[in-house]
Amino acid sequence: MHTEGSNPQSAIRNPQSRDFIRTIIAEDLKNNKHGGRVTTRFPPEPNGFLHIGHAKSICLNFGVALENNGVCHLRFDDTNPSKEEIAYVESIKKDVKWLGFDWGDNLFFASDYFEQLYDYAVQLIKMGKAYVCSLSAEEIREYRGTLTEPGRESPFRNRSLEENLDLFTRMRAGEFADGTHVLRAKIDMSSGNINMRDPVLYRILHASHHRTGDKWCLYPMYDYTHPISDAIEKITHSLCTLEFEDHRPFYDWLLDTLQTPAHPQQIEFARLNLTYTVMSKRKLLKLVNEKRVSGWDDPRMLTISGLRRRGYTPAAMRSFCDTIGLAKRESRVDMGVLENAIRNDLNDTAPRAMAVLRPLKVVITNYPQEQEEELEIDNHPKNPEMGKRQVTFCREIYIEQDDFLEEPPKKFFRLAPGREVRLRAAYLITCDKVVKDEQSGKIIELHCTYDPASRGGSSPDGRKVKGTLHWVSARHAISAEVRLYDRLFNVENPEADKETSFMSHLNSNSLLPLTDCRLEPGLAAAGVNDRFQFERLGYFCLDSVDTAPARPVFNRTVTLRDSWEKIGKNA
Repeated sequence: MHTEGSNPQSAIRNPQSRDFIRTIIAEDLKNNKHGGRVTTRFPPEPNGFLHIGHAKSICLNFGVALENNGVCHLRFDDTNPSKEEIAYVESIKKDVKWLGFDWGDNLFFASDYFEQLYDYAVQLIKMGKAYVCSLSAEEIREYRGTLTEPGRESPFRNRSLEENLDLFTRMRAGEFADGTHVLRAKIDMSSGNINMRDPVLYRILHASHHRTGDKWCLYPMYDYTHPISDAIEKITHSLCTLEFEDHRPFYDWLLDTLQTPAHPQQIEFARLNLTYTVMSKRKLLKLVNEKRVSGWDDPRMLTISGLRRRGYTPAAMRSFCDTIGLAKRESRVDMGVLENAIRNDLNDTAPRAMAVLRPLKVVITNYPQEQEEELEIDNHPKNPEMGKRQVTFCREIYIEQDDFLEEPPKKFFRLAPGREVRLRAAYLITCDKVVKDEQSGKIIELHCTYDPASRGGSSPDGRKVKGTLHWVSARHAISAEVRLYDRLFNVENPEADKETSFMSHLNSNSLLPLTDCRLEPGLAAAGVNDRFQFERLGYFCLDSVDTAPARPVFNRTVTLRDSWEKIGKNA
C-alpha cells in the first residue's frame, strides 16, 4: 500500500497504542463484523488542493487498512462540476502517493455511480420517501426552520408518485432550468436535527462534468452520494470529521431505507486545527486570490504541495499525524509539534553543509595568496555511513555578518577585534583589523591571522577557544538565493476575533529572501528532493519551482531550535 522508496512499517502504529477508532475496529474484527474485513476510503472532492488536515485523514484511512491487512479506496466525490477540475484530481493523487500510500486498483469516482444513484432515487420516489420540490433555494431554507423552531412542510411534499416520477424524469432530460426543481427526501420536518428535515438529494445543474461531459444536467448532493457510494464499495468503516456527526442519522436512514447490500459504519473524529494558520479552503483561496502568497504551493501554505516544496518529508508528516493522535473533541495543536516532527526527521537524515547567508569577507593575511588546501568533513556527525566531503580552504573566506561584533557584549563567543575563534574543521583565527566603507562606515572586511598549527580546528597548546564559526571559501563558493520562511500568521488563532479579518494577522516577516548568499560548491549538485542542514542555521531544501540552472534557490524548512524565531533577527 506504499509507494516505492517509502517504508510501509512507518505508517503502522504500535498495536498496543490504540485510539478510539482503532479500538472499535479491533472489536469488530474480534466479532467477525463485516466478515472480518477492513475496507476504508479517502473521499476528497476534486475542487482544490489538499492541506495538512487532509493528510491526517489520509494517514488514518490508509493506515488502519494497512494495519489490519485491509484496503483503502481513493474515491473522488465529483458531484459538483462547476467547481471541479481534472487538475485537482491529479494533484490529489500525487499528494497521496507522496505521503507514501497507494490505492492499487481501488480508484473510484462518485461519477462512476451516477446511473445507480439515479436508480436509487427513483426507488425512493416509488417508496414514497422522496418528492420533487419546486420551492426556490431561499424558500427551502425558510421552510426548514431553525435550531429552535421546527420546519414547515413544502406545499409540494404530497405530490403523487406519478407526478414525482414524471418530473424527475424530465429533470434528467434537461427540460427545466437550474433551480426550478430539486428532489428531496421525505423524512420529518419537525426533527430536532435539521439534516433530517427533508434534505435535498438532487439539483438541476446545466454544467459540463470533467468526466461525464454533458451527459448529465442532474447532479446528486454530497450527503446523498456519499453513503450510497460507501455501500456500493462495501466500505466497512466510513471515517470522517466531526462536522458530519449531525449528518450520520441521514447516512443511516438512507442506507436502511434503501436496504443496500452493505451498511458501513460512520465514525467521526476531530479535525486537525493548528495554531498560527487557517485550514478553511475558502480562506486559503482568499490568500491565493489576493496574492498574499505566491500560490497553492507557496511554502508558507500548509497545503501538502506547499509543505513538500518547503522540504517536509513524508516520514515527518506521518510521524506528526501519529503523534497528535485522534480525539472526539475539537482542539488546537501547537505548530511547534509539526515543526518538531520535521526537525526530528531531518536531524537524522539530512547531510550537513556550510552556507553563509549574509556574507562578511575575511582575509587571512598570513595565509599564502595562491595556496589552497582540501579539508575533510563528515557529512553527518552521528551517521558515518553518509561519508565525508571535501571543502577547500584559502586566503579569503566568508563568515556570517552576525558572527562579528566590533563591541561585543558578555557571553558573545564569536569573532571580535583581538579575539580568537575556531573555523569549522579548519583553523583558529584572530581578528586584527576591521575595514569599513569610508562613506557609510559599514564593515566590509575583516583582516585576520591564522595559527598554522591548529589545522582541523584544534588548539595545539590546549588553549580554550569557545567560538566555532561556519564559513565558505570566497574563491570557490557558489552564489544562491535563500528564502527564510516563518509562520504565515503572527497570532495563535487568526480566526479568534470574529469581528476582525484573519487577514489582518498576517505575519509581514513570514518570508525573507536573501539574494546574496554563499554556499559550499557541492550544493550546486543538489536535487529538488535533497534536504540539508546548513550548519548553525537550520534545515533547507532546493526550491522546486524557482531554481534556475545558474541560480539555485533554497528554502528554509525549519530552524534548528524548537522555538519560534523572529525573522530578521536570526537566520
